[in-house]
Amino acid sequence: MDDRRVINGIFYVLRTGIPWADLPSEYGPPTTVDNRFNRWGYAGHWDRIMEAIAEVHNVDTVMVDGTSIRAHHASTTLKKDPRRCLGRSRGGLSTKIHAVTNQNGLPIRYELTLGQAHDTPPCKQLLDNLQPGQYVLADKAYDADWIRDMIWEQGAIAVIPPKANRKRPAEFDPVLYKERNKIERFFGRLKASFRRIATRYEKTSRNFLSMIKLASVKLWIEFYEFAA
Repeated sequence: MDDRRVINGIFYVLRTGIPWADLPSEYGPPTTVDNRFNRWGYAGHWDRIMEAIAEVHNVDTVMVDGTSIRAHHASTTLKKDPRRCLGRSRGGLSTKIHAVTNQNGLPIRYELTLGQAHDTPPCKQLLDNLQPGQYVLADKAYDADWIRDMIWEQGAIAVIPPKANRKRPAEFDPVLYKERNKIERFFGRLKASFRRIATRYEKTSRNFLSMIKLASVKLWIEFYEFAA
């Protein structure tokens, strides 16, 4: 079956959140579309597409934050495994998406954790490839010495408000910090535009991350079309 037809079917599921079995016939057999989504994700195609799109854009500022996603009961049927990134928080079973975006609020990279996990541990992976002179915007939850040291060692500049209990509060640029709302708006758009992300239906973390990266590709394409 034609790959373009399959991709359109995958994006239809991503946008509407419907089960694969309910996919309209115009996109082909649901099992075929589902199987190719799994196979392409396992082969790393979605990763490479997102990386290729994100790399061509100059980044002078990055922002880091996280958001929790409630899990549908359909995603919890496999045996418990921390690698599935399903944890129990106040809202029930959930997954936390940790993201780094550029100055326009467009995603660059992701990590998934259990829903109840703290925001800071994924920074070891998310912020390990900064460029000298880049600004790193984050809220006060990220005001940890090791995060500031990690940013400084790469020649980047932390724009993080200090916690109230800091004995020696670090300085930060409050005007530049206001730009951080763009990553919050990004998460809002991600949930509002893609029902398959607003609620987690995928049983495996790999498939859920594939859905997130596909949505990211869509947002990047829309950005380039608007800028053209």
